[in-house]
This record gives sequence, C-alpha cells and structure tokens, in this order.
Amino acid sequence: MSSKTSDILKLGDVELGSRFLLGTAGYPSPQVLSDAIAASGTQVVTLGLKRQLASGAGDNGFIEIIRNCGARLLPNTAGCRTAREAVTLAHMARELLETHWIKLEVVGDEHTLQPDPFGLVEAAEQLVKDGFEVFPYCTDDLVTCQRLLDVGCRILMPWGAPIGSAQGLLNPWALRTLRARLPDVTLVVDAGIGAPSHAAHAMELGYDAVLLNSAVAQASDPVGMARAFRHAIEAGRLGYLSGLLAPQDMAVASTPVAGRPFDL
Repeated sequence: MSSKTSDILKLGDVELGSRFLLGTAGYPSPQVLSDAIAASGTQVVTLGLKRQLASGAGDNGFIEIIRNCGARLLPNTAGCRTAREAVTLAHMARELLETHWIKLEVVGDEHTLQPDPFGLVEAAEQLVKDGFEVFPYCTDDLVTCQRLLDVGCRILMPWGAPIGSAQGLLNPWALRTLRARLPDVTLVVDAGIGAPSHAAHAMELGYDAVLLNSAVAQASDPVGMARAFRHAIEAGRLGYLSGLLAPQDMAVASTPVAGRPFDL
C-alpha cells in the first residue's frame, strides 16, 4: 500500500495520483465519455477489445477517442469463456494497443458472470510468462487470490458484487479478510459498485483503488456522477489513512471526564 505522506497508487511499475479506474462502455456519446473521463480525474481507463472487434466495423474511432483522453489504457478480456480465448485476446490487445497491461476476465457462470477461478489462474500463469502485467478480475475468495499471486500476478481485482448489479459490497467481511491477509498486494475493488458511498466504503476498508463503469455510464448525468465518485474515493481514502473510529456494541461517552476537554 502507499504511504500516508506520498499516497501514490502503484500499479505494477507505474505510479499514479488517482485511485479511480474507469470503464468506457455504454456512454450516451463520445463527448459525454470524454467529459466523464476528465471529470473523474482517472489516469487509467479500461476498454473491452472483444466488444470492439465484434462490432464488425473496426473500432469506429472509439479507440482513438480513448487514446486522446490522456489516460493509460487497460484493455480487458470481457466476454471470454475459456483461458485459451482470453490469452489469445490479450495478445491481440497488446499488438493493437501497444500495452502489456491486461485486465483478465474469464467468465465461469452465465447468470452471475462470476469469474472462473480455474480458467483465471490458468490464463494468468500463461500471460505472466508472456510478459504481461495481469490485472485478474476475481471473486473475494482468498485461496483463489493466493493462487493468482503464486503464478505471478501483482495486482488483484476482487469483485464487490456481480458486474452491473449495483449492489455495493456484498461481503465486507471477505474483503476485509483479503486486505488483512494480503497487506502488501495492490487490491482494486472491481464490479458491483452502484453509488459513490459504495466506493467510499471500499476505500475505507483499505483498498488501493476502485474500478467501475456502469454506475457512471448509465447515470442520468454521467459527468456529474464521475465527479461524485472521484470525491467519494478521495474521501474514503483520506478517512482510511486518518484512522476510522472502530464500531462498538455499547455507547461510549464522547466527554468522559468533566473539566478535561482534551484527552491528554
């Protein structure tokens, strides 16, 4: 994790000032997308290469719009169902976008879009060997996360809830456990975030960053929502670094001793 003094986010070998990673799918127009990216302050944006290639009309200028935003590109393998398919798409992304960063997604269940832990580890191991910086999108399962670290991943992206569900952090205990058991690993909450308060909650748990897409892209005002998430993530991070008051079962008087305004 970053120190309190510098508070720089490190993704692989790259240092960043923003802890907000933003997806680029589903915006109402290219201009709204560009404005939302600017309002978010993000320095990393994701894009689904398979979706673009599947359109049958090349990139339609979409990739150029993303390049012009000035943020680093994090292509993803969204839509892949097998490790082999994800590895192949990752290589295409590296050749087309000239980046060795890849957000690795391997779908294991069609209803929840839950990541396939076996396919994920298999693909991650191969991609690390091939020189990629792999950002695996995974569940909050500790053992799966440990296996991903074993094959060379330096960043993990556990979900808060199923993609696009906007349910927030369904299992704070599991996320808190991950943070405690993997104190030196960069952890980014990805998926399920629906409100700025959800993002702040993730940061208050000590997570290093948040990645989201739909909550901004599908808002009635995506630019305003991008700005709201930016402030929420900054607030959650500052709260975490400043030391949150631990919840207690019983009331505790805020002024326990008369005549002593300071706890010296």
